[in-house]
Amino acid sequence: MIALFADPALFALAAGLLGLVIGSFLNVVIHRLPIMMERDWAAQCAELKGEAAPALEALSLARPRSRCPQCGHPITAMENIPVISWLLLRGRCKACAAPISLRYPLVEALTGLLFAFAAWHFGFNAAGIGALVFIAALVALTAIDFDTQLLPDDITLPLLWLGLGLNAFGVYTDLKSAVIGAMAGYLSLWAVYWGFKLATGKEGMGYGDFKLLAALGAWLGWQMLPLAILLSSFVGAVVGVALMVFARHGRNVPIPFGPYLAVAGAIALVWGKPLTRAYLGTVL
Repeated sequence: MIALFADPALFALAAGLLGLVIGSFLNVVIHRLPIMMERDWAAQCAELKGEAAPALEALSLARPRSRCPQCGHPITAMENIPVISWLLLRGRCKACAAPISLRYPLVEALTGLLFAFAAWHFGFNAAGIGALVFIAALVALTAIDFDTQLLPDDITLPLLWLGLGLNAFGVYTDLKSAVIGAMAGYLSLWAVYWGFKLATGKEGMGYGDFKLLAALGAWLGWQMLPLAILLSSFVGAVVGVALMVFARHGRNVPIPFGPYLAVAGAIALVWGKPLTRAYLGTVL
């Protein structure tokens, strides 16, 4: 089996198919994890007040089984084939014909494509397998931040520690660069946060952004942080201006920064070193 994956094309194909399945699971994570977090916060608040937590149906990433939010129809295995089921059902629930969000097949297809590309780029090795985990985490964080403006610790912190663990063996960079990258990533946005708050009295970003950039630093090393910040700021500025111009998005309406950090992190993972060399060559 390992010998078969030595063929880059075969590994890319297998990773792409795996990405479709993982994308289906990420849809569950994107939908349920914020709800689970909200319930946990409500239970903690009730405990502090000495009140009983509200009785709700148990919810986890595995239970209960996926179902239509409109009519409660349980999703069968044949209705849960990544991308294909959505196309066959024409984007509607089989039982009540309620529309199924286009985001579900988009997340599945995007994850599959990114998995295939990462597998082809890195090959069947520790860097290639690690890249798949990195991509899956960034896809989930991007969608959750767009929906809720939250970057859950349940994803960012394991991502950070995994990056340090991989780089203990020099998979993407050396351990010293990874540790400094994690520290510098967190502290740089922490400083921006407090500087902005002291100057304006407002919060410009959340603590989840600090942790995500720390995770990127742990994976990529401190050398890639300037590129990641530059890319994320550029993409964020372009999208922000487009939203204000075309969607009449008010200036006071918050725009999540996590998705732009995620895009920048994925670009830096694949093309970070040549982009940094090209930038330094242009500047110097």
